[in-house]
Amino acid sequence: MMALTMIVWIVMYVRRLRYIAIHRIDPQQLTTPEQGAKLIPEAVNWPAYNLRNLFEVPVLFYALSLYLIVTNTVDHGYVIGAWTFVAFRALHSLVHCTINKVKLRFILYFLSTIVLWVMLLRAAVEWLQKA
Repeated sequence: MMALTMIVWIVMYVRRLRYIAIHRIDPQQLTTPEQGAKLIPEAVNWPAYNLRNLFEVPVLFYALSLYLIVTNTVDHGYVIGAWTFVAFRALHSLVHCTINKVKLRFILYFLSTIVLWVMLLRAAVEWLQKA
C-alpha cells in the first residue's frame, strides 16, 4: 500500500507539473485546490483525487496490519486478505488515475473495503475471545 501511494503521488506530480509547464501556468495561480481545479483539467487531477482516497480507508489497513504484527496474530488468512485488499486497491487506483469509470472504480473500492472489514471483524472477534 505504501508503494502504491508513492506511485500515485509520483504520477500526480508528473501529470500536474507537465501540464503546468506546457500551459505556462504561474504556480501562484494555484494557491488553493479550487484555483487548481479551475485551471487544470479534471483528468489531470485524477491522481490527486486518488491520492486523497489512499489516506482514507487504507489507514484502517495500516492500523490493523500493525496490530496483527505487534500481537503476533498474523496467519495465512490475514496474509491472503491483506494482499487481496492491496490488489483491489491497486486496481482501483489504476482505474481512478486512467479511465476513471465510476462504476468499475466503485466495485473495486467496495470489494477492497469488504475484504478489510472481514479482516477487522475477524481480528475483533479473536481479541474479544482472548479477553
